[in-house]
Formats: sequence, C-alpha cells, structure tokens
Amino acid sequence: YILLFITNYVVSFSLLVHFEYSQQKKVETIETYSYPGHLIRRLHQISTHVFMSRVKEAGFDLTPIQLAAMQALKVNPGIEQAKIATLIAYDRATIGGVVERLEKKGYVTRAVSKLDRRAREVSLSPKGSHAVERLTLTVRALQDEILAHLSVEERKLFISMAQKASGVDATD
Repeated sequence: YILLFITNYVVSFSLLVHFEYSQQKKVETIETYSYPGHLIRRLHQISTHVFMSRVKEAGFDLTPIQLAAMQALKVNPGIEQAKIATLIAYDRATIGGVVERLEKKGYVTRAVSKLDRRAREVSLSPKGSHAVERLTLTVRALQDEILAHLSVEERKLFISMAQKASGVDATD
C-alpha cells in the first residue's frame, strides 16, 4: 500500500512539474540537435524502442543484434561465430555472448568446426528458422514506423545516405 501511494505521488508530482514546465515560455533549440552523432543516437533509441515493442507483440524475446545474427545465419548456415560478427558489424569479442543467449533460447546450435577445433560453427535451429521467417515480416513493417516523419521518397534517400555514411554496400 505504501509503495502504491509513493508511486502515485511521484507520478502526480511528475505530471505537475511537466505541466508547469510546459506553461513556461518556449525553450530554444540547442546546437546539439544539429550534430549527426546526437541525431543518430536519438534515432537509434527510437529504432530500438519500436523494434523491441513490435517483436514482443509478435511473441518473441529478441534484440536487434540477435535477430541480425539469426538473419546472417539464415543465408550463411554453419559459419563461425567470428564471421557472424563481421557480417553484422559487431564486436568479435562479444559475439560469443550473443550466440550463447540465442543457443539458450533454442534458436541456434553450435558445433566444433571440422577444420579448426578451436572454432565453433553456428547454425539456426528449426525454432530459429521459424522465428526469422515470422520476424522478418514484422521488422520490415516497423521500418516505416521508425521513419514516420519522412515521406516515402525521403525514406529511400535516408536509407541510401545512411548506407553510404556507414560504409555499407547493400549490393554485396
């Protein structure tokens, strides 16, 4: 009961402060809003929020990085963990944790490489293949939500420019 009271008090106080603040004069835009790094960070926050919400609604518990790794495995079954990191532009030192979590969830399998006993080959499990199939449609659909403030033509231009700025060649 006390926790409920405190929670209600904090929410009420926050709403009051927000209302009082919104009644003050308009706040000027800060220079930070013209920095690409800040805008990219903000867009990443929006993207991650939309992704996590829609994926959860679809009944899955996966992060954008986990799905990217699974998509890489869909078209490159049996590749080594290090290659997954390269394909999705992720850190080689931490890809093992991503693959381990996917394995615990039953989405991938790992086996010792026949060519190099130190390496692990990773493949999608049937459950992982099913998840990629279902979520690919969901993730395609949420892209418009992420870029909701852009027209269709602006979205195409944005994607092209973002690929160029990040050094990604979508034709490879």
